[in-house]
Amino acid sequence: MGRVTSLDDLPLRDDLRGLTPYGAPQAPLPVALNVNENTHPVPEAVVSDILDDVALALSDVNRYPDREFTALREAFARYLGHELAPEQIWAGNGSNEVLQHILQAFAGPGRTVFGFGPTYSMYPLLTRGTGATWVAGTREDDYTITAGDAASQVAAADPDVVLLCTPNNPTGTPLGLDVVEAVYEAARGIVVVDEAYQEFAPKDAASALTLLAGRPRLAVSRTMSKAFAFAGARVGYLAADPAFIDALRLVRLPYHLSALTQAAATAALRSADVMLAMVDEIVEQRDRISATLEALGYTPHPSWSNFVLFGGVEKPQELWQALYDRGVLIRDVGIPNHLRVSAGTEAETTAFLDALASIGSAS
Repeated sequence: MGRVTSLDDLPLRDDLRGLTPYGAPQAPLPVALNVNENTHPVPEAVVSDILDDVALALSDVNRYPDREFTALREAFARYLGHELAPEQIWAGNGSNEVLQHILQAFAGPGRTVFGFGPTYSMYPLLTRGTGATWVAGTREDDYTITAGDAASQVAAADPDVVLLCTPNNPTGTPLGLDVVEAVYEAARGIVVVDEAYQEFAPKDAASALTLLAGRPRLAVSRTMSKAFAFAGARVGYLAADPAFIDALRLVRLPYHLSALTQAAATAALRSADVMLAMVDEIVEQRDRISATLEALGYTPHPSWSNFVLFGGVEKPQELWQALYDRGVLIRDVGIPNHLRVSAGTEAETTAFLDALASIGSAS
């Protein structure tokens, strides 16, 4: 039997040929600010509570977990508020799996998924992975979108699923609820509002959760990876109409959330106030980054997230490498003359800003 020497030698689906997997450069550098993680560790008191709950779950780990993750759904409903009931909640291994469930249920071969570019780079990959076609709309030069333009683009594309990321990754741009309402009215299919970074928005910023009532085709997705510093635990979730949740049950794998994941996430949600206390510090560092970038001659874009996209970078690869050589890892997201940096701890932010200043101001 001949040895397979490359991916091209395998009978891969035609629509997957030529694609590259999602991934950000990983390197053991002292300061890694490239993947929008929360770089603060989980507080020790919360770690202790989580360990207690995980230990209890381990005593019964020979049995399958609760397939409906009942306790976790109740905890998410309490956390989100807005009079949501547990039957309106879904969860998965990171918000990427939650989004994949949506696309498996409502997209697929012969269907289209629409989003306003530039946006989260996993959207097209998840779309193609389910056999659907990705269609990219456009934003204004400052990455904002107006309700009228959004509605007309969606009406023209007539997609089966619309993905709206707000605050948007990789730009940090917020999206008005009027845009969500306009898109919902213009769309015949599913509309998903991805609020992965919502906790970093101004405290008085309204969530799309306020729009769920009477809109059975609308879903609002969140994650524990960012504000909850739970990226390694892989827990994402959404809120939607109970019938929408039933559709996701058709495509999920049996027992897709382990008992240990359920226990850890439920314990973390019990300490939501402690876990979210670090958000204010992250926002403070984000705004400090923006102010210093501007002082150095760069063009930071307004951000409601835990990262800053900045323009005015004449040679992004050279600046990225110069920072890398100084022990700081940030992200080139493929937008010409731009780079993106996550807001870390005060010490990490200082390290980034000092390294940037040592390279020199933007030309």
